[in-house]
Amino acid sequence: MTIDWQHFTPWSALAGGALIGLAAAMFVLLNGRIAGISGVLGGLLNPTRDDIGWRVAFVAGLVAAPLAYRLFDTLPVPRIDAGTGALVLAGLLVGVGTRYGAGCTSGHGVCGLSRLSPRSLVATLAFMGAGFATVFVARHVVGV
Repeated sequence: MTIDWQHFTPWSALAGGALIGLAAAMFVLLNGRIAGISGVLGGLLNPTRDDIGWRVAFVAGLVAAPLAYRLFDTLPVPRIDAGTGALVLAGLLVGVGTRYGAGCTSGHGVCGLSRLSPRSLVATLAFMGAGFATVFVARHVVGV
């Protein structure tokens, strides 16, 4: 995956980050729940009667947001330079990693760090470190 630096605008990235932070803050303030995607999706695999509604609504919002965006502008087309097998393997590794880490980047990185959680700080540093190491090994050692 590459970043389209010619069309990258820091203001849109800043606005997107602010909206994610605002949404996560509203979610915890209004519902008392952390807006971690892995936890929301994991709860749908073994739902309880009391919390299936908000989880379905949350995921529906994730799907509906890009569709709503398309009403006003065209969606950017991501370019991913990897095969299907690599993407499936990477997705599975991320899924297993989020279960071992008791949360994903959104849960720990956005919500946990904003609550000054030491556990989330360690998890986020581990995510980032593993990502940096993986890219270094893939590009400079393996040559992919």
